[in-house]
Amino acid sequence: QVQLVESGGGLVQAGGSLSLSCAASGSIFSINIMGWYRQPPGKQRELVASVSSGGTSNYADSAKGRFTISRDNAKNTVYLQMNSLKPDDTAVYYCQADGVRQRSVMGYWTYWGQGTQVTVSS
Repeated sequence: QVQLVESGGGLVQAGGSLSLSCAASGSIFSINIMGWYRQPPGKQRELVASVSSGGTSNYADSAKGRFTISRDNAKNTVYLQMNSLKPDDTAVYYCQADGVRQRSVMGYWTYWGQGTQVTVSS
C-alpha cells in the first residue's frame, strides 16, 4: 500500500506565501507524475501543477508565475511553493501520485493524499 502525507497548509493574508509538501511512502518502485490539485468550496477539484519524474512541469493558468512545483525523486516527495496568494486560492489542496509502480504489485496506480486546507484572507 502507498500513502501520501501532505503538510504545510494554513491561513495566510493575501500577498503572502505558503509552501506545501507531500511525501509518498510504501513499497514504491517509481512514480511517473506527482501533482497538486485543489478543490475550492462548492467547486470541482482542479489541477494546480504537476511534475514528471524527469522534471517536466505543467501549471494551470491560475498558478503560472506565482506557484512553483518541484520534486525530490529520491524521497518520493513533491513540493509546491505558492507566492502572491489571493483569496481565490482558498481551497483544500490534494497531492496526487500517478503512474505508481510498486515492488510487489503489478500495474500502474494512482494515489491521493488526504488534503490540506489553504485559506487566504483578504
